[in-house]
Amino acid sequence: MLATTGWTTVHRPDTGVSPRAAALAAWADARVDGLPVPPAGSPVHTVARFFANLDAGQRARLAEEYPLVVGNLDGVPARVRYRANRHSLAEAREVERARSADVRLSPAGRTEAGRRAHRFASMLEPGRQILAFDPTAGGRAAEVFGDLDEARRISVIVPGVDTDLLTFERTARQWSAPVGMAGSLYAAQRAAAPGLPSAVIAWADYTAPTGVGMDAATGRLAVEGAARLESLASALPADATTALFCHSYGSVVCGVASAALPQRVTDIVVAGSPGMRAANAAELGTAARVWAVRDPGDWIADVPHLEFGGLGHGADPMSDGFGARRLSSAGAGGHTGYFEPGTASLDNFGKIGTGSFGSVACAPEDPACLDGITGT
Repeated sequence: MLATTGWTTVHRPDTGVSPRAAALAAWADARVDGLPVPPAGSPVHTVARFFANLDAGQRARLAEEYPLVVGNLDGVPARVRYRANRHSLAEAREVERARSADVRLSPAGRTEAGRRAHRFASMLEPGRQILAFDPTAGGRAAEVFGDLDEARRISVIVPGVDTDLLTFERTARQWSAPVGMAGSLYAAQRAAAPGLPSAVIAWADYTAPTGVGMDAATGRLAVEGAARLESLASALPADATTALFCHSYGSVVCGVASAALPQRVTDIVVAGSPGMRAANAAELGTAARVWAVRDPGDWIADVPHLEFGGLGHGADPMSDGFGARRLSSAGAGGHTGYFEPGTASLDNFGKIGTGSFGSVACAPEDPACLDGITGT
């Protein structure tokens, strides 16, 4: 039955070594002028120190010879990662173009391959800065808006369920996808503080749950995602402060990661959150300011905010006792509208991302959400 329905060609279960696994195996034996490269699982500071000691030619060779590793390795300079990921994207695009014309695949399999080829072609457009790209299974990616090296304020979008390479960006409902969210926030930050160098990362570099099933109700994928988020945050420029904007299940990832995040993360904003796997903000174990926003029409409010036997994600960040600073969501219009231009939520995000707290709009139920913030 599976063969005749095309399941095997749509989901492409691994029958051999994936390109990513092959790349990691090759990287393990790689040398630069006789010097071994750091293992792919090395701490960020080890990777950063190694690449800092290479010249431009050596960095370029590694990016071209091991793109699926270099392009996804926290600690590698951003521009080297952009270069590596262009190589990986170009190769992945050609693979999917060939698959889209392969008559051995089912019609559904060829259609999916065509969609992936189209997505990779879009990500290869001039000027795009792809910070991470892994085409394995549903795939993972991250993209930078602005100059990451020069930014004094960096914002990171952490999206929720149903995020993969095909949903990384959308034409319809563009502000519900990571790329649209990040582009919208970047514009809001420039409007809030025109002279401040800032950058925004659309970070879909973790395996998100598919739908609202068991994976979405547990913390398993959030734990894996949190480790990746911690690594990213540690690799960002040390002299830039960072704000996390965590949507839906992304707020679970941020909650799990919060205690281990570096001090440069000054603000954690959760939108449409099912919970942060904590009873209150203090339990998150972070010195960062914790903000929460939820539109009155957001269906997530109907999800039980509890945790029992590993199911559920704990207290509601919008509840009186949680301790988050609650923001206005005027105009957001449901679960996926928080980054839409013209909304109070996006305006607030832009101001928080740039530290322009003075005119942040609090939620009606929390008119004192700015209390204790200096410089407002």
